[in-house]
Amino acid sequence: MSTRKTLDAQASGLMVLFCLCLGMQQVALKATGGDIAPVLQIALRSGAGALLVGLVMWWQRERLSFADGNWRPGLLVGLLFAAEYFFLGEALRFTSASHAVIFLYTSPIFSALILHFRVSAERMGAVQWSGILLAFAGIALAFLAQESGDEDVVSDVLLGDVLALLGGLCWGITTVVIRSSSLSEISPRQTLLYQLVAGFVLLLIGAAVSNQLAFNPTPLALASLGFQSVIVSFGAFMIWFWLLRHYVASQVGVLSFMTPLFGVALGGWLLDEPITPGFLFGSLLVIAGLLLVSGQGWFRQRFLARRPAVDEA
Repeated sequence: MSTRKTLDAQASGLMVLFCLCLGMQQVALKATGGDIAPVLQIALRSGAGALLVGLVMWWQRERLSFADGNWRPGLLVGLLFAAEYFFLGEALRFTSASHAVIFLYTSPIFSALILHFRVSAERMGAVQWSGILLAFAGIALAFLAQESGDEDVVSDVLLGDVLALLGGLCWGITTVVIRSSSLSEISPRQTLLYQLVAGFVLLLIGAAVSNQLAFNPTPLALASLGFQSVIVSFGAFMIWFWLLRHYVASQVGVLSFMTPLFGVALGGWLLDEPITPGFLFGSLLVIAGLLLVSGQGWFRQRFLARRPAVDEA
């Protein structure tokens, strides 16, 4: 029997903190890009995060499980994780943090589409399909709503937006692999460890190949690296896994829409990034679409829970 609780004030507060941390990561990477390349910073934070996760597993005597060939999908999600963050790191060289967070968090759209055609139990209904169309309309509008000006600058922004969208695609595929493989049966900490170790090794190689190993250890750069390593790669995901273990997953997941909202707001506030009306409207369409796709089960559950009381009245 499931002992998971319904959403309460504690879970909602932790989700706000979780989404705030994830929304802040793009801003921190962008703000310190002149001192340490985003790809290198993500590589280093992944290594530090892997060390911290490994220490927690050792402390709790949690052994790595390689039964049933778990290492194969583990290697695949590690490659996808590295690709996702390589695309994000490169995107932040060309586009704004607010743009990057919106396009990166389109991942549920891609995972829902892939699962619809791969898993019969994951078939989407009319509401979810309307969410897909709404989100893609928002993506198109956000792409088209570029400020007029220097053609090279506009081209760079578009390139960055496409790279962030590719990061979202990799994240969506990662979700599909985890849900449809033996990784769904093992500890989520082990899955995270696969991703962080692969991210550290492959992104460090990517930074070396692309000549992005320079590091100017300014106080801001060191603070960002510490935040990324301890808070994002370790603390935030530990909060996420704790929430999934103790609360109904669909109710927790539907609140993740706050992350792109925080990302856009923090980018505009802390980095003075221009947010055009067209991009803002497109972003809201994307977020609304994500809510329809990811939150359908939660909305249906809430509706059915109230329905008997309405009928009796």
